[in-house]
Amino acid sequence: MVETILSSPIISEGVLPFILIFTIVFAILQKSEILGKEKKQIDAMVAMVFGLVTITFARAVGIINHLLPFLAVAIVMILVFLILVALFYKDDEGKEIWLYGKGVKNTMIVLAFIAVVIAGLYFTGAWDYLTYKFTEPGTNLVTNIVFIAIIIGGFLIVFYGDKSKPRRED
Repeated sequence: MVETILSSPIISEGVLPFILIFTIVFAILQKSEILGKEKKQIDAMVAMVFGLVTITFARAVGIINHLLPFLAVAIVMILVFLILVALFYKDDEGKEIWLYGKGVKNTMIVLAFIAVVIAGLYFTGAWDYLTYKFTEPGTNLVTNIVFIAIIIGGFLIVFYGDKSKPRRED
């Protein structure tokens, strides 16, 4: 396998975690102004210390390196969802892009969310695991879930049904 400069241990276990911690701590210090207003040098020095201390502990670097791929995938999934939601809102001039009612728009947003979740499950391999667990021979999990959903749906229809008709009082 070909090793690139980005896959070397110096970069992946030293430089990148340092830059990440430095940037996050510096941004937090700048936004919160804990050390004072217009104190970029002090904020940078404190952020550098945090970054250097973090990379001296292998366990902390290991945790960061294990979490970053998940974070990157989650950010991409959120970005895809936000792009899909942006299809149903107004353009820069304030004109309504979506021609249908609010109920249809909200339904489409929920469907976009479900589609992104299913795509994430499918491409991470969790979909196969879940389908095996739900359809495993000898389990009635799917039947139970469908039955419970039908019962909950019935209760929701009864409680939040047609409110336009006045109720008869006996």
